[in-house]
This record gives sequence, structure tokens and C-alpha cells, in this order.
Amino acid sequence: MSAASSIWVKICANTSLEDAQLAADAGADAVGFVFAPSPRCVTVAQVAEITPHLPAHLEKIGVFVEAAVEEICSTVRACGLSGVQLHSAVGPGVPAQLREQFGPPLRIFRVVHFGPEAADQAKIIAADPNVDAILVDSRTATAVGGTGIAFNWVDARATVFADSGAPKLIAAGGLTPDNVREAITTLRPWGVDVVSGVETAPGRKDPLKVRDFVVRARACKQQPSRVDVAAKSESHQNR
Repeated sequence: MSAASSIWVKICANTSLEDAQLAADAGADAVGFVFAPSPRCVTVAQVAEITPHLPAHLEKIGVFVEAAVEEICSTVRACGLSGVQLHSAVGPGVPAQLREQFGPPLRIFRVVHFGPEAADQAKIIAADPNVDAILVDSRTATAVGGTGIAFNWVDARATVFADSGAPKLIAAGGLTPDNVREAITTLRPWGVDVVSGVETAPGRKDPLKVRDFVVRARACKQQPSRVDVAAKSESHQNR
């Protein structure tokens, strides 16, 4: 994507072909499937039946929490996934192992939960060349995602989203069609990820909310990365 292009949008925690196709038709870049204990959990067999019917250009992301590398690899192959989202408890060597198995085509996302240590965690993850993007989410005592709770965007803009060194940061947690514009304006992320904010019930998408979310997110132009800004500044100074 260029600096002037629209933001990357992922509709996560799909449990049916109908909902995944809805996200694709609405113009989302990616859909997510949760392979972890959750009201939105799906099985490998379920997703393997869904993905062949989705558009080839649509990214299919598997969400894993404390899964073994062997389990992740077998799921990627069986379901035809194009990416994985690894939550914070995953071992630091897992991205390298996945990259060795699948090469550059596999998108590898790591998750950081916003809090006092989030900025430092993001810096460490950003130094891993095998990680394509970092998703910043909120969490509760019982859920590591899909909480429906937004973190403090102002504080996050001054910390994680200001100086993590990550080329691509994705905002998640408590996003809805009503607040996604504010989140993007405040955080200036590379992408956004939504779960409960577009549901009628856990695991069931609301067509109107999905379409509205994508339209409102698309209306916000992607911000230039820090690399782009630095390059422009240097170019200007050399004139």
C-alpha cells in the first residue's frame, strides 16, 4: 500500500462461510479464524471447508494462543491459510520456525496487549525480521482478544504507536463502526482489526455493521510510515 492508500482491514473471528464471504464482499483485506478456546473458536475441519470458497486475494489469518509450532504448521497447510496471528505467550523463536517452513508468502503477526510494558514488548518484536506486523489489542483476566474493550488510544499514541520501531502496527480491541474513525485518526495505524464490534452475538456477524465498519475505515487514508516521513525530511533538507 502507498501512503495515500486506504487502511488495511481485517474482520476476525469468523465461524461460517457466510460471514467470511460477507467480509470479502464488504471489501475487507483479511478474515480471521480463531483456533483457541473462545466463544468464536473454530476447528481445522470447519475452516478447511470454508477457505476454498473465498476469493484468492482475501487473506486468511489463523489466530493461535500458546499453540505448538507443529499444530500451527499443520493448521496452515490443512486450511490453506495465508497468515498467522500469534499471541504474546508464543515463544520468540516461533516466527523464525514458521518462516523456515513457509517462506515469505506467509504473513506473520504478533500480538501485544496494551499496558505499561507494551511499548518495550513491541520494540523487541519489531526487531524480528520474520514478523510482518504487530497487532495491539486489549485484554481482560479471562480473554486475550475479542474483548470488546478499547485501550487508551491517547496513551497508546504516545507510547506503542509513537516509537515502537515497527513498520506496521494494527489497532484492535473495542473497535466499532462508530469509533473506528476516531481510533485511526488518533493512532494512525497501518491496519485495524475488529471482532465483537461487528457482531450480533459471539461468532455471528452483523452484515450492516461489517459493511459500515469497512466503509468508515476505508474513508481514513493510511498514514505515512516513520520511514517515509524520515525520507521526505532528509530529501527536503538536501534541497
